Amino acid sequence: MEVIHIIKNKKILYLAFILFAASMVLNFPFPHESPYGETVISVLNIPVQSINGLQYVGITSLALLIVSLYFLAKSVNKYHGRVVLIAIIIAFAAPSLIVSSFQKTLATGIYAVSYKHEESNCNFEMIDAKTLRGKCELPFDNHSRKDVQFTIEFYEKYLFEDDIRMVSLMNNNADYEVKLKGNESKTLIIESDIDVSNIENHVESGSSTGVNIVIKSKGKVRKL
Repeated sequence: MEVIHIIKNKKILYLAFILFAASMVLNFPFPHESPYGETVISVLNIPVQSINGLQYVGITSLALLIVSLYFLAKSVNKYHGRVVLIAIIIAFAAPSLIVSSFQKTLATGIYAVSYKHEESNCNFEMIDAKTLRGKCELPFDNHSRKDVQFTIEFYEKYLFEDDIRMVSLMNNNADYEVKLKGNESKTLIIESDIDVSNIENHVESGSSTGVNIVIKSKGKVRKL
């Protein structure tokens, strides 16, 4: 067959597939917002980034992908450019397609919920000397036919010692209960009056997009 004639070295091809799969697993965007590799090394208490902001998982994933593409090109007799191009398209498109397909078919509960992270936002302003009002808009899609209930908490993805907390201040009045009907798309609006009288250097006004949240239901947790 034509495919057999294209393959030059099966051992190198298998090695390319293993490295390619490892790269995709490290960069897989589920069940949390962060790649699966970051989730694993966080559990092992290994830093996910350097002091200079270099992402260890991202660098490792990219290195594995480049090496896998090199071996893939070496394992075939011809069509090197086409094979590598197809592999690159798969590497970048397949993870999101797999997640989307899973959520629309097999997923249940909070695993069937997608959060439009890039469309979310929070706005804050002082309404008196002691009270900060926060308002957040969080868009969700429930891909399941069944209703889904969960609670929401807020977190700062990267918070250093001198940084001022903002979206996580919304947790002062948590938990926020949410219910999405089957196949419902909904932008949830959460408003909260936060007592900041005992908080030093609190934010007085500001806004944030790409809001990081945690959703919880029946012992299951997703960081989005």
